Amino acid sequence: MPSEEFVRGMLYLSLTVVGIPGNTAIVVAFLSVLHRDKRLLAADAIVLHLSCVNLVVVAVRCLLETLASLRLADIFSEAACKGVIFVYRTSRSLSIWLTFVLSAYQCLSIAPPGSRWASFRSLLGRYLWVVFLALWLINTCMTSAAVLFSLSAKNVSLSANHGINVQFCYVNFPSKLSKEANGAAQVGRDVVPMMLMTLASLIILHFLYKHSQQLKGLRGAGGGRGGGCSSERRAAKAVVALVTLYVVLYGVDNGIWVYTLTVRKTMSKSLFSDLRIFFSSLYCALSPVVIIASNRKVNGRLRCAVQSKVIKEGATTLSTL
Repeated sequence: MPSEEFVRGMLYLSLTVVGIPGNTAIVVAFLSVLHRDKRLLAADAIVLHLSCVNLVVVAVRCLLETLASLRLADIFSEAACKGVIFVYRTSRSLSIWLTFVLSAYQCLSIAPPGSRWASFRSLLGRYLWVVFLALWLINTCMTSAAVLFSLSAKNVSLSANHGINVQFCYVNFPSKLSKEANGAAQVGRDVVPMMLMTLASLIILHFLYKHSQQLKGLRGAGGGRGGGCSSERRAAKAVVALVTLYVVLYGVDNGIWVYTLTVRKTMSKSLFSDLRIFFSSLYCALSPVVIIASNRKVNGRLRCAVQSKVIKEGATTLSTL
């Protein structure tokens, strides 16, 4: 096995080991909350949907890349290439837009009660399923090029001028114009939510700064701690952390993608595509760490599960003595 394939396999394995258990834990935690309470808050539903999509990204892309790179399975036939690239690109895009929806909802959550923004937040929470459906339909349609132009590495010539090498598969566009148009659409699909969620995060940070100044004033005047919004502040900080993580990692991803579009021939080496996939998948693998560390519901359910397991093991040990 070439050392390059081994390194690639180990990198994707590290993302798989972190991303699959982390996202699965969040999904199971929120499903248990849904089973217990018979409902989910809008913010929790967004996080649950985001974790499901991130889980798909890590499982479909990182896990399969690990198996193929370490030569544990021969997965990437032509049909598999079309399916994997289509599911990966759709899920990746959904992850981006759901992060924006989460940041926008959290931004609306800090609006004063009774304001127009608070009313819009209630409306968004009521029709959240419509937002999810629209995002699925739009992103699925925008990823149709993956089905049309994806080929297995075994069935394509390296002499193609308008293809993109993604190691075990190729996305072979019929012309330079179609390649650039598809690339521009992908960049726009990423940059628009990036700008919007950055704006939402700046608004949240401005609110947090003003709130901290008010608390300082209350303490200086001998007032109380001015609590009551600790959960909102904690959620707001978690969203800002997720957005910061997204902007850094997907910013690198899109920078490499733009460079790939400017290179006349990108078929011979898959390095740029590997880097893009790694950085975009890194967000899906690391975001559960932020969510688990900051979300009390997820924390509480995981603690309960661990404590229950410890108690059962202790009881089993005592019964065998």
